Amino acid sequence: MAAAADCGTGAGSTGSIGAAACKNNVTSFQRKGPRASGTDSGCSRLVSIAGTRPSVRNGQLLVSTGLPALDQLLGGGLAVGTVLLIEEDKYNTYSSLLFKFFLAEGIINGHTLLVASAKEDPADILQELPAPLLDDNCKKDFDEDVCNHKTPDSNIKMKIAWRYQLLPKMESGPVSSSRFGHYYDASKRMPQELIEESKWHGFFFPEKLSSTLTTEPRSLTGGYRKLLQFIQNVIYEEGFDGSNPQKKQKNILRIGIQNLGSPLWGDDICCTENCDNSHSLTKFLYVLRGLLRTSLSACIITMPTHLIQNKAVISRVTNLSDTVVGLESFTGSGRETNPLYKDYHGLIHIRQIPRLNNLIYDVSDVKDLAFKLKRKLFTIECITKLTSYGTQGQKYLLPGHLQRKFAINKNRYFRTLHNLNKTY
Repeated sequence: MAAAADCGTGAGSTGSIGAAACKNNVTSFQRKGPRASGTDSGCSRLVSIAGTRPSVRNGQLLVSTGLPALDQLLGGGLAVGTVLLIEEDKYNTYSSLLFKFFLAEGIINGHTLLVASAKEDPADILQELPAPLLDDNCKKDFDEDVCNHKTPDSNIKMKIAWRYQLLPKMESGPVSSSRFGHYYDASKRMPQELIEESKWHGFFFPEKLSSTLTTEPRSLTGGYRKLLQFIQNVIYEEGFDGSNPQKKQKNILRIGIQNLGSPLWGDDICCTENCDNSHSLTKFLYVLRGLLRTSLSACIITMPTHLIQNKAVISRVTNLSDTVVGLESFTGSGRETNPLYKDYHGLIHIRQIPRLNNLIYDVSDVKDLAFKLKRKLFTIECITKLTSYGTQGQKYLLPGHLQRKFAINKNRYFRTLHNLNKTY
């Protein structure tokens, strides 16, 4: 503190020397308060980028996936510089919705978009983005959506062991105006003026396909090679890589790739088990992740993994992705008529969560996750697989991991459950 006093009060040559020392020395004392924004690029921080926040675990910069409940499952959001792989459901209904949530979140926060598809024109995809629920109407619309989907027996209270009555539930609706990410109305489309004001790049593979395009053996297919060149050009030319800093305020590049690995991209991994281009997809992911690691960008990829016949390819794709989320729809399956899942439309599986700067992957603490699409909102909830057991006209519900113990000594469990329900 004495040095600081000398710098402020010194005069003449002594004062000039002290002032020079103050400029050159770095101390641990920082003046509290907001920093002056912006003009000096050396003082700017990544935290100041709109629509981002640092991770409480490792300080990694995060962006929202467009679904706050999914952000919560992934440790706060999607890390910048990483790849999120979504395993598509059977009919590609709900995975495409998550894909559009990610893009819609980018438009709301003013991020630059890069949309790539071999099935739909990127311009058509943007026209189908859901409308945001702003803070003024968010709570009202959420409450209305919940009231319209109450079941007649929703007020019936089941007898459950008391220690499982306090199981935490996933965040399914708005809780505060300071939340990270936004909620979207799946029944409405985003206003056209927001789309027109946004900056985006589109890659529609049928338009990029050339009749003279040839592919070398054991090389990338034509679709993957052109897509990598397109992504690389956008990252380098617009300064997202850091080597050519952005002249204006720093921004995030959101990359969305739809139906990667399907035959529409010229890949044959979904057609046969012993495919000729089995390494094209893994090479593409390897190079793509290298581009993302050194850039201000985040990528989401949807892939029809249920069509890939070679399980070794799925394992390699998982290892080359940072975050992997699988969607299992009940449509057309036996679970659609199962009373246990009557309030849901499918299951969501958190396959892999990145533990950055480490050699191992993180594991989600929350299991048995289900999703449902209401009239407006797409929600994720934590469920517990329950099985009913009863004696003398009384029925009790037990979580799945206790069913084996229960079968060993049913009488003891019945007495315990009866006493607990009678007490509480």
